[in-house]
Amino acid sequence: MTEGLYLRDAYLRNFSATVVRSSPGEIGLSATAFYPTGGGQPCDTGTLSGPDGRVVRVVDVTKSPTGILHRIEGDPFPVGTPVEGRVDWDRRYTHMRYHTGLHILSGVVYHRFRAAITGGQIYEDRARMDLSLPELNAALAEEVVADMRRVVAEDRPIHVRFLSRDEAQRDPSLVRVAAQLMPDVSEVRLIDIEGFDVQADGGTHVRSTGEVGDIRLQRIENKGARNKRLYLELGPPPRREL
Repeated sequence: MTEGLYLRDAYLRNFSATVVRSSPGEIGLSATAFYPTGGGQPCDTGTLSGPDGRVVRVVDVTKSPTGILHRIEGDPFPVGTPVEGRVDWDRRYTHMRYHTGLHILSGVVYHRFRAAITGGQIYEDRARMDLSLPELNAALAEEVVADMRRVVAEDRPIHVRFLSRDEAQRDPSLVRVAAQLMPDVSEVRLIDIEGFDVQADGGTHVRSTGEVGDIRLQRIENKGARNKRLYLELGPPPRREL
């Protein structure tokens, strides 16, 4: 199986690995910093460089039963080849900021309404979350976003830690997604926004809430008797050393 380097260090942009699987247009690596599509977060893109200087473009990353697969443009490197990976940072960082924003949204609606998450998706210029919150309307949504902005302004540190699946399931507050969306994993990764919220999450996140920046409500949609869909957009990232 591929070691997912992004799980412990979302700021890792460059890495070294060895090719362990090779087929036309696709390779597997011993380890990768490329995030594979999942949990509503799009995959990373970037490049892989071989020892001979040849560079191939990584255009898609997915999970498979045998590990993480990288779809590439060009001929694959043979098994055993050492490669250097480089993640497209601007794309990754945008996804990190939006994913953290959705995490803050989840924390606000959980602590305020005990509402569950029924879906979500991150795009290049916006993100959405589906909530089991039938009473959500435009005025209430603006209140929720105001609460989110307060958490961002507090610039709370964000930590990553791990629990066994059994331990995580003993605390219902840690798993906010609907039961059928919970991934089948033995170890659950927790995102801890210090002093505010802790929940299971497999995506990439920023180091502190202040990096999310300005949050704006784009719109809400009615997706059924009990589900509301809330769209957010972010302003430019705050200027700080990364």
